[in-house]
Amino acid sequence: MIPMDVEGMAVLAPEAAPVMLLREREGERRWLAITIGGPEASAVALAQEQIRLPRPGTIELIGQVVESFGHRVTGVQVTALRDGIFFADLVLDSGIRVSARPSDAVAIGLRAGVGIEVADAVLEVASVRVEIVGSGPDAELPAVPSDPVAQERAVEEFREALDKIAPEDFGELPPDPPSRP
Repeated sequence: MIPMDVEGMAVLAPEAAPVMLLREREGERRWLAITIGGPEASAVALAQEQIRLPRPGTIELIGQVVESFGHRVTGVQVTALRDGIFFADLVLDSGIRVSARPSDAVAIGLRAGVGIEVADAVLEVASVRVEIVGSGPDAELPAVPSDPVAQERAVEEFREALDKIAPEDFGELPPDPPSRP
């Protein structure tokens, strides 16, 4: 399992679904883009910023239920990619694993302050390497400009980089993991 950071959300076209962007913390610094729904993107963004709403949403409710049963979330793992669908697990302190959509698992993990990991086999077939001109694999993303025109230009450059990615860049799908009892 490879440790990842949630870099944020992106919407690549006005009518397209949001994409959750994960980036390898060290090493090759590969990117993993997972298409998610609009409400899920909002939940991840709120969790990433640790914004608390007046009433708990589903993600907070799940965390509270886990805690009320005397457990805590200790990790999030994106475990597989089958037929274009990503699979993830919430890992609890007792070793219990709960299957979840990656967007929900990541939002719950962010709320719990735990690490997010992705199976190397998933990264091998679904990640991309994006190098910002004039930087290496260890470079950080540039700061988001405060000027709206500069922000739009930065988004456009990112979209252009994503437009150059072809399905062939992702290689073959990894084998299916063993099914759980």
